[in-house]
Amino acid sequence: MIGFLAAGALTLVLVLVLLFRPFLFKKSDAHVSRRQLNTAIYRDQVARLEQDRADNMIAEPGYVQARAELQRRVIDDTRDADDAAIVRAPKKTMLALGLLLPVAAMSIYLLLGSPATLDSVNGPQRAATAQDMDRLIANLAMKLEKEPDNLQGWAMLARSYKMLGRNIEAEQAFVRAGSFLDNDAQLLAIYAELAATNANGDFSGKPALLIEKALRVDPQNAMALWLAGTAAFRKNQFDLALRVWERLLPQVEPDSEDARMLQQAIDAAYAALGKSAPQGAAAQAGAKSTAASPSVSGRVELDAALQGKVAPGDTVMVIARVPGSRMPIAVLRVRVTELPLSFTLDDSLAMSPQARISTASSVEVEARISKSGMAQAEPGDLVSAVQTVKVGANGVALRVNAVRP
Repeated sequence: MIGFLAAGALTLVLVLVLLFRPFLFKKSDAHVSRRQLNTAIYRDQVARLEQDRADNMIAEPGYVQARAELQRRVIDDTRDADDAAIVRAPKKTMLALGLLLPVAAMSIYLLLGSPATLDSVNGPQRAATAQDMDRLIANLAMKLEKEPDNLQGWAMLARSYKMLGRNIEAEQAFVRAGSFLDNDAQLLAIYAELAATNANGDFSGKPALLIEKALRVDPQNAMALWLAGTAAFRKNQFDLALRVWERLLPQVEPDSEDARMLQQAIDAAYAALGKSAPQGAAAQAGAKSTAASPSVSGRVELDAALQGKVAPGDTVMVIARVPGSRMPIAVLRVRVTELPLSFTLDDSLAMSPQARISTASSVEVEARISKSGMAQAEPGDLVSAVQTVKVGANGVALRVNAVRP
């Protein structure tokens, strides 16, 4: 409180000094006559008139008329008495301001200020920030219900919901945004990611259509390219995933975390094709890291009692999620014929650059065998128990030994 008052007093003194500076620091012999002032003004006006004439901004008749008018005004003004225009210090005004300004400032502060606020900046106000955000978003939602045609407002509400992790409501708000999204590739990509998240990682249908639309608007949109490659990889279209991700390479900053993650995804696609990633691609991304990527590894086995319930074309999915979230942060897909399977879940298997296993401290890991290959769990899928493990864990044992009702 004392520091605030001292700063306020210092500011007030500075204001007064700046106000009175012309009178406090003027030279005693500094005076200018009215004739000298008029002469200087008219010289400036004549110079501007000559410049306008040279720049063809005024026609000759107009120039002649304007110059004659200036000359007439010069003659009229020089007839006046040549009094010196001396600026004198208004002592009474200065005294009044010096007394009234501090009194007025203190009165306004006492009437409108809040001294208690100075002692609570780091207290309840900061703790209430999240609640204030929720309230603001709730108010925006109520306002938009009364203004259903405010498409930009619905898009803003969708992004706000996404920021708070309220993905279902975010997707619903994007639906209400309608045609406002049509020419915004980034919003379409965010919408696609949300739709895939809410479908438990399934890019088919709506997410795929949104990604395609985003790339029509901007073929180089980074988020849309990443999602397009991820969707292709999830469908085992590894050649397509490579083509899309390699289009993204030039946009990624070398030696960045995103570059390393993208290169790992490209390596995984080459590995799925039984090939080795070209050295040129690794160099272009600048993504190879000397440190090992955080991961979770282990082994998946199928219980003998369920051997008769699987077919060679079934898909095995090993999935990692952040505890309490539906969104997978890493998904590995293989054919059931590869069981028993040694697996490693790392950033190369991420669905989104914003959701990576390296950013989590612990994850929930499970294995599931699906006949349809859909990311969303379905009745009849064969599943293992869900295990919560620390990122970096090795030797995680997943036994598929139950049928999802």
